[in-house]
Amino acid sequence: MTRSSTPSTVAAGRLALTSRHLNGIAGSAFSTSATSRNMQDIKNVTIFGAGLMGAGIAQVAAHVGFKVTLCDVTDDALNNGKKIIESSIQRLAKKSPGAPPFSSETVFSNINTTTDPTRAVSEADLVVEAIVENLKVKQDLFKLLDGSAPSSCVFATNTSSLSVREIAESCSDDRRKRPQMKLVEVVKAPETAEETIEALLAVCKKMDKTAVRCTDTPGLVPYMFEAIKMVERGDASAADVDVAMKLGAGTQLWL
Repeated sequence: MTRSSTPSTVAAGRLALTSRHLNGIAGSAFSTSATSRNMQDIKNVTIFGAGLMGAGIAQVAAHVGFKVTLCDVTDDALNNGKKIIESSIQRLAKKSPGAPPFSSETVFSNINTTTDPTRAVSEADLVVEAIVENLKVKQDLFKLLDGSAPSSCVFATNTSSLSVREIAESCSDDRRKRPQMKLVEVVKAPETAEETIEALLAVCKKMDKTAVRCTDTPGLVPYMFEAIKMVERGDASAADVDVAMKLGAGTQLWL
């Protein structure tokens, strides 16, 4: 592996590209109306980041019938995301030959792609961010989207180490107070409305995922010693940590 292709240099290059992309289109954000909608009525899902996580989320959402818009900074990144999805579908078909077909045609018929973030969220009910793990870049993205997405759109992040509350600081007060593998952790920041949590839990259920609820604390629940501390602090219930350990780490913590 050459120095220029090490994981750290690749990540640094992708971070720089994402930052330049956001700075280049920041002026195109526009205000949206305050039209309300039923928080449970999520149909259009927009995902930012066509890497392994973003592509995987797009695949599952599209498979169960959500209309998905996948957005990234370049067409090459989007094409790579499509390849990730196609490879995943083929692996699933080989792994479970007797199961109902996981059709590429069905999945891709529900996925649109774009490099324009404001266009990507123009009709979004739910936005899931799965871009580089950098606080400022995530904040810049949500700051842009805050003025472009419908006022009723739910913003969610796929971060595993950053504070949800800090990521959301770039959004308006109204946005932050709105209702955000087999396991999905639904993190409730102090300002997150209960109706938002319920809407996300409904999305997880439709995707045939098992959701656990926890408060805004760094790291993922299935870290053994941190999981115990989370229960002690009241960040998550023992039952939810047990589910997270079994589905996220293959371990049962509570007997």
